[in-house]
Amino acid sequence: MVTSMLRRATLVLAVLAFALAGFAHADDPPQPRAEAAASAGQKGGRGGGAQNAAPTSSSAAELHRLPPDSTTKQTLELPGRTLSFAATAGSIRVFDGKGEPLADIAYTSYELDGADRATRPVTFLFNGGPGASSAWLQFGAAGPWRLPLDGEALSPSASPEVKPNAETWLDFTDLVFIDPVSTGYSRFVASGEDARKSFYSVDGDVNSIALVIRRWLEKHDRLTSPKYVAGESYGGIRGPKVVRQLQIQHGVGVRGLILVSPLLDFREFTGTSLLQYVATLPSYVAVAREAKGLVTGPVKRADLADVEAYARGEFLADLVKGEADKEATNRLAEKVAGLTGIDQAVSRRLAGRFDVGEFRREFDRKQGKVTGRYDASVRGYDPYPDSSSSRFGDPSGDALQAPLTSAAVDLLTRKLNWRPDGSYEVLNGAVEGHWDFGRGINPPQSVSELRQILATDAKLNVLVAHGLFDLATPYFGSKRVLDQLPAFATQRVKFVVYPGGHMFYSRDGSRQEFRSEVEALIRE
Repeated sequence: MVTSMLRRATLVLAVLAFALAGFAHADDPPQPRAEAAASAGQKGGRGGGAQNAAPTSSSAAELHRLPPDSTTKQTLELPGRTLSFAATAGSIRVFDGKGEPLADIAYTSYELDGADRATRPVTFLFNGGPGASSAWLQFGAAGPWRLPLDGEALSPSASPEVKPNAETWLDFTDLVFIDPVSTGYSRFVASGEDARKSFYSVDGDVNSIALVIRRWLEKHDRLTSPKYVAGESYGGIRGPKVVRQLQIQHGVGVRGLILVSPLLDFREFTGTSLLQYVATLPSYVAVAREAKGLVTGPVKRADLADVEAYARGEFLADLVKGEADKEATNRLAEKVAGLTGIDQAVSRRLAGRFDVGEFRREFDRKQGKVTGRYDASVRGYDPYPDSSSSRFGDPSGDALQAPLTSAAVDLLTRKLNWRPDGSYEVLNGAVEGHWDFGRGINPPQSVSELRQILATDAKLNVLVAHGLFDLATPYFGSKRVLDQLPAFATQRVKFVVYPGGHMFYSRDGSRQEFRSEVEALIRE
């Protein structure tokens, strides 16, 4: 998930010595290329154990090794059909240029029985953070089993029992969920600062994930399969970059890219950028209109056409005029107060410029409640309602971590028979804290790679999906970015918005509609 760095004033970070090609040329111990696919340090084949693991020079690495891959046969009873498939929980080892092991990257894959492996699509999925495991996409949207958490069920003490997922994507694509290093059960096997720096950076992270995708394809004999990539949140930065790396560095073509609640460009959320207010205003108003019941049924994007027009027109024009123009500022503040329902005195004090934290606290402050960041339609109690400073968490996100963690551990150990030692990290805040986000003063963005992958492959299509009430990665921010693409690109990029928040797929209707869009993309 996108973390608090969205509000950092600057991103002045040093370039790591670890270059983009670091993993690409150092993914295996030195050996003849013909043997790489068979003995690249990946733990066995489909449930084949550890006999193919590459030798290491460090006994410490073996102490941290994940268990051999486990493949089990599963049957899922769903409305109108039965799915039989192989589920594999395992890992792929990554090496440096000297053949020394760096990390074991865990994955969970699901492959439908009886399908032609040469023509059967396969989709690789990851979440964001940085520091998030793939549990959200696996147990919320695409996997065979789903954790039903929405509305009143959103609670840390909610049952972690997963249910068969009627909206699983497994009907039309095999699925591979990837947990980047230090998330899920993925872990370093090398010690020292250099190992951490190899992965905790924009480029190092992208290169390691692209490498794992290629290695999984080799390991499971799926190089000829149609391939798709899906990323959520910070996955919007990862996704286009991973596809580009696969195209130019690993010799792997990708048919489609699915971006879920993505962040595509950090620049509009940093410093004094006025575009951050433009991006968030439609979502603020969506929250207000749903809370007040101003529309029949769930609020939809069509209900916000007037707000979007105002945000990109008069609102932006008045923002640009600045607070020195009192008439423009008063006009803006009054309009924002009217649209959001927030007290006019507060709006005037803030000049109509609500950052996300201020909106979350002020929207329902009279009741002592704050809105969610991931889903602002969710409200919870402010633990310090009388404090002069904001000291609250996220009622729409914090409540998910306990049941998601328990569900992932239970499924991996009990149902898939894979029992690593150590703790499962559903969301590891230490990763973001050590992350190298950019080069010099330039915040990361993936719009350049998005343009490049669409220009390079005329058959590649992109689906971008958002939730209306998401304040972590507001939908209108992505819409503004995508509107700047050249015509050849916009024809192959579909943009959809659903009722819900960052994890809009937690709502039944939104999940069902989203699944139909993904199926149409893959079956195209």
